[in-house]
Amino acid sequence: MRNERPAVLVTGAGGSIGSALTATLAATCTGLLVLLDHSEQNLHEIDMRLRAAGRPHHAAILGDILDRSLLAEIFARHRPATVYHAAAFKHVPLLESNPIAVIHNNTLGTWELAKAAVAFGAERLLLVSTDKAVNPRSIMGVSKRLAELAVLRMSSARTRINALRLSNVLDSQGSVRPLFQRQIASGGPVTVTHSEASRYFMTLEEAVAMILAAAALDESGAILLPRMNEPVRVLDLARLMIDEEGRRAPRGIEILFTGLRPGDKLEEQLISEGEVPEPTSDARLQRVDGPRVDAAALDAALDRIAASVRERDLAALVGEVGRLVPQYAPSETLLRLLDPAARPRAT
Repeated sequence: MRNERPAVLVTGAGGSIGSALTATLAATCTGLLVLLDHSEQNLHEIDMRLRAAGRPHHAAILGDILDRSLLAEIFARHRPATVYHAAAFKHVPLLESNPIAVIHNNTLGTWELAKAAVAFGAERLLLVSTDKAVNPRSIMGVSKRLAELAVLRMSSARTRINALRLSNVLDSQGSVRPLFQRQIASGGPVTVTHSEASRYFMTLEEAVAMILAAAALDESGAILLPRMNEPVRVLDLARLMIDEEGRRAPRGIEILFTGLRPGDKLEEQLISEGEVPEPTSDARLQRVDGPRVDAAALDAALDRIAASVRERDLAALVGEVGRLVPQYAPSETLLRLLDPAARPRAT
């Protein structure tokens, strides 16, 4: 007989945000925790952490959100009521050279997951998105904007689906703070892309709190946004960390400006032109309303994107992405991957 306590599914459960979220859920969730990750090592680590904490009531599943048969098996067997979708490729410069892989994983994988959640009657799904989806300049950012469009299109009264835009999460994999820590430990230099580069920052604990709060809202088909403090110059963060290290072990550490990387923006934004923030029942979160894409047109465009991915037709893929997200401006790195005769508009 199936356990009456509802199960919870976390994708990307072994990643930085996924593992922090899983650890919190393990302490509060009474139902089965279903952990999905395509990294064996990451999944092993979170599995062992839960077992060591005395939380054996979980299922650790090694697999991919792009595996339609696996998703059907997970939903049919465990019937998760709530899905936290944290799985994503996110390293911006690396992904600029791998555009097909990131659209495949971040956009089409999210679409497959949302369709499975709706087909099997999950109560809610929350996509962990990013402020890089706003006026995107990177393939990672536009892949997440497309993921937002895909999940919002699937939302209904039966399955409430929302997207939460997080800012840069300190201490997550790929964040600048672990990089600066390693550089400081090795004596420098500390590399900063630009003296005026700024980012919105939040801690892992704050990110998990916002994810849980967003999932608890009675919203459907919404983009949600935490109320953020002012952005911080990356240079100021680097100087602060160097000063802290200097108080422990005084030494001179150089700051080296390296220039913006492919896909980088000088500053991040929280909402796009045409989007309007509105209050929600939780004072920590805003709802962002903006233009929507017709459902049938979006489905057809996503089908064409999927075909471009299968055929590895980058020109067709970038063209289709640009029509869905006209604010997207491909980087020079990505443009160089295209046949010159097939290039979309230049940045």
